[in-house]
Amino acid sequence: MEERNVNRFDFDSDYARAGLTLNQYVTQTFGWMFMGLMITFLLAAALALTSIVYYLFMIPYIMPILLIAELVVVLVMSTGILERSVGVTRTLFAVYSILNGIVFSVYFVAYDVINLIFIFGLTALFFGAFALYGRFTKTDLSKLRPLLIGGLIFLVIANLITMFIDLTSMERVICMVGIVVFLCFTAFDVQKIKANYEYFNGNEEMLQKASIYSALQLYLDFINLFLYLLRFLGRSRSSR
Repeated sequence: MEERNVNRFDFDSDYARAGLTLNQYVTQTFGWMFMGLMITFLLAAALALTSIVYYLFMIPYIMPILLIAELVVVLVMSTGILERSVGVTRTLFAVYSILNGIVFSVYFVAYDVINLIFIFGLTALFFGAFALYGRFTKTDLSKLRPLLIGGLIFLVIANLITMFIDLTSMERVICMVGIVVFLCFTAFDVQKIKANYEYFNGNEEMLQKASIYSALQLYLDFINLFLYLLRFLGRSRSSR
């Protein structure tokens, strides 16, 4: 078989020999991400507006159960992708979006809707700018991976410590680190969509699975960026 001598970060949409072009593939992946976000935010809003959220969170240990369920779904999606069908992968992504929608309903109680809409719009603006950079840059962003993983570890440790120690004085620093880390992850993950397209080109089923998995990564980037911006700029009802 003829070996391709192609820079995987420097090919364009006409590279596809069959099926979706690169632009169509990237658009499809963002479409899945957008669908997941709409499920999450519309469900959260509906639960809050109908006051169902109050009854849900009266269930003992409901929050730990939801968080564990989310972790399990992400772990399942991250493993066994070769054996799992496209339909099951899509279903898992939808299930995760629903679970997160239940969790997010709390924010619609804690914050004004106008405040949430403003932060959502700001998140979309920042996310879009870095996504465009990741799509069109010719620089290999995989070199950032060690720094991003280090930043992620810092955030996990810092957030765990805040559960036991008052780090109010460090809150803004933690939020700023979180914002930078997930903006960079956005560009990094968008470039990975291009890499997946190159790697799985010709295998339609794997392309579809990789598209949904990439959509999950972008979804998580957007959600985490939203949460850190909300912590940084948002005003809860109780703070008034």
